[in-house]
Amino acid sequence: MNTRDLHLKQARPEIASIIISDDMTSDERFQNLVLRPVAKLQVPLFIEVFKNYAKKHKNVFYELSIEKRICYIENALQKDMKLRNALKGMMIGLFTTEEYLIYIKNSSALNKRMMSIVRDQLLGHIQLLDKAELLAAV
Repeated sequence: MNTRDLHLKQARPEIASIIISDDMTSDERFQNLVLRPVAKLQVPLFIEVFKNYAKKHKNVFYELSIEKRICYIENALQKDMKLRNALKGMMIGLFTTEEYLIYIKNSSALNKRMMSIVRDQLLGHIQLLDKAELLAAV
């Protein structure tokens, strides 16, 4: 393993709830060993990227109810290809060479898993997706 790959793996957080079993599919295994740790590492960046996305779209997001914010996030991740590709790139860029070679064999299915994880991370941290001015006033 080269130095880059070693550093990438060392930087990833451990997720205690991950259980690896023999009956998992290769996609499930990749999701649990690679996608989930990389996504967890990237959460602060995902949050800032989405804040920037909302800002570039006239801050409409900040005027919505929590239910509509959830729909807004889901819709943005589903329909905005630039946003999707940027987020995917932020994850793929943290793959080791070996992981990338595994990823390209089934990228379509793994991309769906990746976007689902990113969506869950954003929704799980939705309280952090407020305007900085609003947070400073509290």
